[in-house]
Amino acid sequence: MRLGINGTGLVQKASVQAIVDHAARAHDDGFSSYWLAEHPTGGLDAITVLALVGQSVAEIELGTAIVPTFPRHPMALAGQALTAHSVLPGRFTLGIGLSHAPMMAQLGIGFEKPIRHLREFLSILMPLLEEGRVAFEGQTLSCEAEVFGRPTDACPVLVAALGPQALKVAGTRTAGTTLAWVGPKTIREHIVPRISAAAEAAGRGAPRIVATLPVCIADDEETVRQTVARGLSMYGKLPSYRAMFEREGVDGPGDLVLAGSEERVADALGDLVQAGVTDFAASEFVRSGEEFERTRAFLKAFLQGS
Repeated sequence: MRLGINGTGLVQKASVQAIVDHAARAHDDGFSSYWLAEHPTGGLDAITVLALVGQSVAEIELGTAIVPTFPRHPMALAGQALTAHSVLPGRFTLGIGLSHAPMMAQLGIGFEKPIRHLREFLSILMPLLEEGRVAFEGQTLSCEAEVFGRPTDACPVLVAALGPQALKVAGTRTAGTTLAWVGPKTIREHIVPRISAAAEAAGRGAPRIVATLPVCIADDEETVRQTVARGLSMYGKLPSYRAMFEREGVDGPGDLVLAGSEERVADALGDLVQAGVTDFAASEFVRSGEEFERTRAFLKAFLQGS
């Protein structure tokens, strides 16, 4: 399992420099990837930020986890992705997802038939990224276009997929999935079998399974869990995440945090490996500089031992 860092905890600071510094530390500490989310109403463009990160941070893979699809036409997103791909050759990964109905409602955007939207979105996006041209007319999305300069290699795409239909689309059309708030039982019994079967049926290779969960090395494990449960309770109210919590047999976000001693968190990471996770992007949920250094030291040690 490859080990990366998820920097989404910095997004609310809206500081590009803070993210650049965080990604540089991740690179220097030997992590394989750095991931950043884009909040639909946050005003910080993840692809632009990662393109800037890549100008001073070499080698490490840079990926979005995720960019919401509904607010962008796939041609516009393809243009951004191809630009980032050109300045980050071989190390930019585009993670996309439907987001959630309440977040789209804040933008005045409907959330009807999300799977149809995802299929049509990919029917435009993927040909543009892979071949540089598309001619597609769907029920809600259409595009006839040819980009300037045919891509010499395709920009890899991951889809945030939780339900059976989304997993089938992701496995059939893309390189894999990127997950948040999904535990090892659900990954092993639900995510991996469904997306792998879809990829195999489509003649694609084994899909990438990128998972993100909060990580905190601390002596007061229960306090950490309670803090997450209170501060991030909104995730437990979103239907798609709620379904994953029920599959896992947990109450909410606090139960999925990788928290406690080094030994306990190492065991939790081992569970994710056994579940079929190919990449884990740690979101360092820490309450002090000392806790950050302890958590980062553990992740580095785990990286070196894996």
